[in-house]
Parts: sequence; C-alpha cells; structure tokens
Amino acid sequence: MNEKKSGWKELTIGAQIIEPGSSEKFETGDWRVIKPEVDMSKCIHCLFCWVYCPDSAIIVKDGKFEGVKYSHCKGCGICAEECPTKAITMVREEV
Repeated sequence: MNEKKSGWKELTIGAQIIEPGSSEKFETGDWRVIKPEVDMSKCIHCLFCWVYCPDSAIIVKDGKFEGVKYSHCKGCGICAEECPTKAITMVREEV
C-alpha cells in the first residue's frame, strides 16, 4: 500500500477544495467500538437506515436492505435509532 503523498506544490491555488467530500473514499470502520447487527426477520426494507447513515455504510440492492459495509461504518448508531421496527441493534465489537 505505497500511496504517493502529495506535497505542498500539488495543492490547488488558494487551497481550494475542488472535489466534493464523500465518505465513500474514506474507510472509517476502524473507529468503531460498537456495530449494527440486523435481524432480517424484523426488517421491512423501509431504508430509513440508508437515508440517515452519514457514512454510506448501508448496502441497498434492488430497493432492499442488503447489509452493512463495515469498512465505512463508524458505529454511530443512527441506523438503529431510526429503524421503526428495531431490526437494528448496536452490539459491542469483538476485539
């Protein structure tokens, strides 16, 4: 994973941010101490979890909840809080 780092000479003039921010490029899953677990028997595929997730960690396929992209999930618990059927619970991450 030899990623070339940019130096100050590669900065845009005026340090402008020319590309919109996206959590899709940053894997923040290592920050997590608790993670969401989904009881699919309770899930009604309302996708509230997807709407409210600040990190694009909810996987949706064909309009239905498919899972959680744990490499992006910080464990904030917003998905569990917003789930109307309480299909998502936050559990302590195994170390």
